[in-house]
Amino acid sequence: MNKNLHPWVLLMGLLIGARTLHSAPATRAAFLQLIDRPRVALASEVAAPVNREGLTESAFSFATETGQRVPGILVKGASADRRPVVIALHGTGGNKETQRALLDELARAGFISIAIDARHHGARAHAGAAAKATEYVEAILRTFRTGQGLPFFFDTAWDVMRLIDYLETRPDVAAERIGLIGFSKGGIETYLTAAVDPRIAVAVPCIGVQSFQWALANDAWRSRIETVQKAFDTAARESAITQPGAAFVRTFYDRIAPGLAGEFDGPAMLPLIAPRPLLAINGEIDPRTPGPGLKLCADAARAAYHAAGADEKFVLHVQPATAHKVLPSSIILAREWFVRWLRP
Repeated sequence: MNKNLHPWVLLMGLLIGARTLHSAPATRAAFLQLIDRPRVALASEVAAPVNREGLTESAFSFATETGQRVPGILVKGASADRRPVVIALHGTGGNKETQRALLDELARAGFISIAIDARHHGARAHAGAAAKATEYVEAILRTFRTGQGLPFFFDTAWDVMRLIDYLETRPDVAAERIGLIGFSKGGIETYLTAAVDPRIAVAVPCIGVQSFQWALANDAWRSRIETVQKAFDTAARESAITQPGAAFVRTFYDRIAPGLAGEFDGPAMLPLIAPRPLLAINGEIDPRTPGPGLKLCADAARAAYHAAGADEKFVLHVQPATAHKVLPSSIILAREWFVRWLRP
């Protein structure tokens, strides 16, 4: 028994954990069915490696579905042994190159490190559109109008799962030791993907864990919507909504990412990662991940980890007096978490 927990909390944890374990297969199955699409051959391509400062960097790409190729960067050290992998996911408006410093740090710690461009970002967006994420916003609006595509977080979950399919074909990869870290948008994509793909052995979502449902119920949704404000404003205008409130935000979410504020909300998805190691990093005053909603996620995760006998494998690190950013000290914490559990 964890002596740091009040007996009432322990009892509630056991009850919630049991409920989570019971519903986990159905939730996973529902999410996987939602994002599923016809698989195509990976048709992977790898460019000649470039040596720099004791590391080797390779550009690569693979097919994730018809008409979609994912470009990536792979960085590793000189070791010829099979190595654990850490995948890094960028945030809104970012690209794989913005993760290069982290990739180098992880490679020097003994990992193979990888970053990819999310859809409508980086090399997957037209020139000029990538820097402002305009193509991403346009894709979200298109999904609101047509119901086609899932660019708001869910498509990336599919791409990461296909990336793992590719990694399993590489002789230098220890496929049983794959970690995933993401920032903001990438943080949300991290916990969503880890919840449904058990091949992700360790997860570190940064400034992404949140309860969309809590934010809607407590008028705390504006900061998250700001990341796709133009799509939201246009959708409201086309729906003849002059003063959009929480009700229209829910409609918006239901159209562009069904279940995001319901069965696939943070408190439902984080427990599905148990008992695999999970480190969540959030800012204490981050308006995009409001504290009470974050607490709901953490409480649900703790209950599931306690029920699985894996209390030490879940940690919530709240950065004091910090808004929507990740501090250098937290990057060190994340690296140490991967070293502890993936053993490079």
